[in-house]
Amino acid sequence: MPTAHILAWTLVSLRPRGGHDALRRAAARHGGGLLALSPWDLQARRDADSRQALAEALQAQAVVFTSPAAVRAAAALQPLRPRRGQHWLAVGAGSAAALRRAGISGARAPARMDSEGLLALPELQAPASVGLVTAPGGRGMIPATLVARGAQLRRADVYVRVPLPPTAAALARLRALAAPAVLALSSEQALRLVMDTWPAEAAAALRRCAVAAASDRLAAIASGYGLQPVVVAGDPRPAALAATARALIAAT
Repeated sequence: MPTAHILAWTLVSLRPRGGHDALRRAAARHGGGLLALSPWDLQARRDADSRQALAEALQAQAVVFTSPAAVRAAAALQPLRPRRGQHWLAVGAGSAAALRRAGISGARAPARMDSEGLLALPELQAPASVGLVTAPGGRGMIPATLVARGAQLRRADVYVRVPLPPTAAALARLRALAAPAVLALSSEQALRLVMDTWPAEAAAALRRCAVAAASDRLAAIASGYGLQPVVVAGDPRPAALAATARALIAAT
């Protein structure tokens, strides 16, 4: 079995299928290799109902994109063109960059790149209407909080997460995973999918890893699954996760 992915240390990625390259490059800059595990595939929606929901969401006073995948899927359904007086917002820097690539130069993202950071933006304190461009499941705090603040919510689920069963090769790589290894954790749903639905050997292997978590909330979830030690990177971007992981390795 090939072992080239295991170098001085290993960063474990739970990004969607095809989404590991940035983490791989970030780990390599710190002398690490990458073990890519994809719990799901992201599939854009193309149906008429999704197109109509997006058109309505894009008419709201504030438009929120929860991920780069949401931006890409929305742009594939229709051109993204802000109206005068609208606020276009992104959960994180990656989503804001995707909006810029789609031609939206004025999109804003919070310094704290998570649901709590987004909801603290002044544009979302008392909005009349919010278009939420997202996928089913995940980030439930955002719609619940916006509705509680009196916003008319116009939700457009423009892509879906399709769970992927673990391949025999993925399970073999997990069994062969040797310390030092760090899990790069930026998605609650990805972690829960692996820990709750993959074979027990997968969860056991991840419990042998340290964790670089993108936020305090994710750190608490990882700890709840028995993963230790956990360090908060404070940023979901690959560079921050890899740097935090390398610091964890150096400290052990």
